[in-house]
Amino acid sequence: QVQLVESGGGLVQAGGSLRLSCAASGRSVSSYILGWFRQAPGKEREFVAAAWNGGNTYTQYADSVKGRFTISRDNAKNAVYLQMNSLKPEDTAVYYCAASSTYGRPSSEVLYEYWGQGTQVTVSS
Repeated sequence: QVQLVESGGGLVQAGGSLRLSCAASGRSVSSYILGWFRQAPGKEREFVAAAWNGGNTYTQYADSVKGRFTISRDNAKNAVYLQMNSLKPEDTAVYYCAASSTYGRPSSEVLYEYWGQGTQVTVSS
């Protein structure tokens, strides 16, 4: 079993930055796909970013965050991060970290079997 704990959420003004962290425990997730998803009030949960290893580290981003958000992972620390810059009010959501031991479409939440409890990000205008 893998446990995921997110941290780093908070309240920030539009244009500001936040860095989310997700610490994994229970087993090494170095070979897992690690992803970030978010859910805004009244909306479906949506894909934000994912990173996986295959010789190099590969990443994928939702169009809405490309150029503003950066996902990174530290396999030695069993952790994944999401650096969020140029934040907009529409980025307000609960952000979830997820991990998948199998490979597939990284943007699909059904791929992921482990989820964190979420951390709130609020961007004020």
